[in-house]
Amino acid sequence: MTTVACIQMASGPNVGANLLEAERLIGMAVDKGAKLAVLPENFAIMGKDESDKVAVRESPEGGPIQDFLSQQAVKQGIWLVGGTVPLQADVDNKIRAACLLYDDQGKRIARYDKIHLFDVSVLGSDENYTESETIEPGDRVVVANTPFGKLGLAVCYDLRFPELFRTMVDQGVEIIALPSAFTAITGKAHWETLVRARAIENVCFVMAAGQGGYHVNGRETYGHSMIVDPWGQIMNELANGSGLVCADIDLQRLRNVRRAFPCLEHRNIVCRV
Repeated sequence: MTTVACIQMASGPNVGANLLEAERLIGMAVDKGAKLAVLPENFAIMGKDESDKVAVRESPEGGPIQDFLSQQAVKQGIWLVGGTVPLQADVDNKIRAACLLYDDQGKRIARYDKIHLFDVSVLGSDENYTESETIEPGDRVVVANTPFGKLGLAVCYDLRFPELFRTMVDQGVEIIALPSAFTAITGKAHWETLVRARAIENVCFVMAAGQGGYHVNGRETYGHSMIVDPWGQIMNELANGSGLVCADIDLQRLRNVRRAFPCLEHRNIVCRV
């Protein structure tokens, strides 16, 4: 049994201020006994303009945001999923939205670059998003070994693509970390349904950590960070604002559910080509 935490923020354009808030919330998670914490997408910067994150992009070898994550992991003695960090891309005016996993010794264990980019017009509003203008997509599914189970990394819009998570199942995933910044409108319509569906169909825990509030750029994010168990039950949830949710992940429960309800085995038998 392991206590884990999803951290929710309402980040702004000031990287230093965002990191101070992240540090405060990581400390709160540790005080509650968390051994693994997930920060939201864009935790370090939600700029006035989408190009602001390009201005603070870092080398994959290191930078202030990456140093912060490593140092916090050591200081707090916690495994840390660093939401997304803007890293250099192959194209000069773009970034890679990199989700980074650090162990409690401050070592980077895994990197996942967001694959699916949010290029949409939100129905019922005048909101338009074109992430591909500033983000270069990744192309690799990542599942990492941790003391708490096999941890899959995904980011926000990835949630809408179940085939990504099926690939994680083939790699033995048991827990999914999902840093996000869902819009208020799409979140209200789809967030809970999608998060619970990914937990149910893959019989795994999902740690969905979101941005939740109003941002300087005028955007409103949905929040509702939640931890969901392999039966699709919401174990804990935070509606909006800065804060965190904690829950106990029990891999024996996961194994019991998978044994009693072996849909993943059925899928392997029926769908194998």
